[in-house]
Amino acid sequence: MSDNRDFKYEIINELGIISEASKGWKKELTRISWNGGEPKYDIRDWNENHDKMGKGVTLTEMELRKLKELVDAEISFLDNSDT
Repeated sequence: MSDNRDFKYEIINELGIISEASKGWKKELTRISWNGGEPKYDIRDWNENHDKMGKGVTLTEMELRKLKELVDAEISFLDNSDT
């Protein structure tokens, strides 16, 4: 568990790396608990030690499922488009 000034967080699962910047920071999908709350899904940039972070977005399970629906529809559109 890490303490970053006014809030605490615990990464429950590191689900995967989406991309990596040249300076070693990684955009990751994690399941994380903020301030001891119910774990949520999170997309943000992290340094190697997970003690520094960039801005990100946190999603509930229902929001994650809706995002998957939207992404699946967009990928299907891209796969079937002529461009």
